[in-house]
Amino acid sequence: MRVLITGGAGFIGSHLVDACIARGDEVLVLDDLSTGSLENLRGIEHHPRFHFTPGSVHDTHAVGELVDAADVVFHLAAAVGVKLIVESPVRTIETNVHGTEVVLAAASRGGKRVLITSTSEVYGLSEQIPFREDGNLVLGATSKRRWSYACSKLIDEFLALAYYREKKVPVVIARLFNTVGPRQVSHYGMVVPTLVSQALERQPLTVYGSGNQTRCFAYVGDVVGALLRLMDHPDAVGEVFNVGSSEEVSIAQLAERILSLTGSDSEIVYIPYREAYQDGFEDMPRRVPDTTKAAQLIGFRARTSLEGILREVIRHQTAKRGATPVPA
Repeated sequence: MRVLITGGAGFIGSHLVDACIARGDEVLVLDDLSTGSLENLRGIEHHPRFHFTPGSVHDTHAVGELVDAADVVFHLAAAVGVKLIVESPVRTIETNVHGTEVVLAAASRGGKRVLITSTSEVYGLSEQIPFREDGNLVLGATSKRRWSYACSKLIDEFLALAYYREKKVPVVIARLFNTVGPRQVSHYGMVVPTLVSQALERQPLTVYGSGNQTRCFAYVGDVVGALLRLMDHPDAVGEVFNVGSSEEVSIAQLAERILSLTGSDSEIVYIPYREAYQDGFEDMPRRVPDTTKAAQLIGFRARTSLEGILREVIRHQTAKRGATPVPA
């Protein structure tokens, strides 16, 4: 197929590009490089089936031409990371909502199939653990900038499903839960690359809040495989799917495991949310997906353990530093 990937120079997007090239697809990428990097595409930039267009999903003309040329569209372009979201709420909302609107409008003209990547953030403060796709979503007040990202992605979901019901655009929605792996950077508050980098540099590991908040980290390769299978499955159209791991770990435990795997003698420093972000910052105490729906439809299971993920991230970062890699 000819595949369009918006945000294809980003962390997840670049891995998806690799997977599509590997299976024989022709790949079109649109990315403004605001959070992505051409470094992520090194090795395939001259591949005959790879085509890169620098630009924004806000550019109606560019998006329209690329969507018309593609068979299917993976829409990954978005503002990401808690730090970026808190510091740039206008950019977050405009990038996520308007960009998705432009992509869906272009797809509707040719009936092109679109997979929208959403986020576990949409579950907000819900206490219905594990999170189910049909469960209630509980967000904080609009005065808390932290929730602007979740709201923007919820609008994306509502908009996509509206295009499906009203304009018959075949859409699929994947809610991703803390995807991690090589190429992910720490610039925007991503916890795993941040803690690994601090450990390798023998700097204090910064844990925000009490460290008791828990997350489930999924390997990017497992997630990309799920996205491809969801895009290909006819019964995924018009549906929302959780994609993630069920291996739950607290952030304090995560820091300890990283120290152990790197052999670092760094200390763990706990920083109150008000110092890291703003007064009244609200975090999700637990974030655990129910992936039964994806498992039943496409046989999805997060196969890579947390330890395996951490070893891959550590190897990637040590290689970039030219240091001795952590043994398997």
